[in-house]
Amino acid sequence: MDDSVDRHLARWRGKAPFDERVEAIVTRMQTLVKHLRQAKQAAFGEVGLQDFEFETLHRLAARGAPWRATPSELAAELMVSPAGMTGRLDTLEKGGLVRRIRSDSDRRRVDVELTDQGRERWTTAMSLLADIETTMLAALGPADQAALDGLLKRLLVRVETG
Repeated sequence: MDDSVDRHLARWRGKAPFDERVEAIVTRMQTLVKHLRQAKQAAFGEVGLQDFEFETLHRLAARGAPWRATPSELAAELMVSPAGMTGRLDTLEKGGLVRRIRSDSDRRRVDVELTDQGRERWTTAMSLLADIETTMLAALGPADQAALDGLLKRLLVRVETG
């Protein structure tokens, strides 16, 4: 059974200089990422979140109780400017998903804290995301999933280490 990448390769065969196997692998990875991104956006939309809101809540949730970080810590982790982080936090705070509080140890410092509503919304989004990812990978059995994980890890280590 052909997929969209097989059709892509057939269209370009003999017209562009590329290694067909490399093109197939890279294009399939890109296409899967697009499908995953669209599914994630739909899931986040079901719980009233945008990508950037989910990612910010995700960083706070990863810290565990008391679910706090400074705006500068969040900005560094999310690779956004301080001004961009302020905008994100304003949106999340207006929605009741985070609150800004003065630090217990230093009154000049402001911490961002995940609210109960924020944690509940994040948990629901995570459950939907887990279902999407599990469904996507259900095409592969456990051994194939393990093999794919190992292969992708090798590729990622190569790219990350140069």
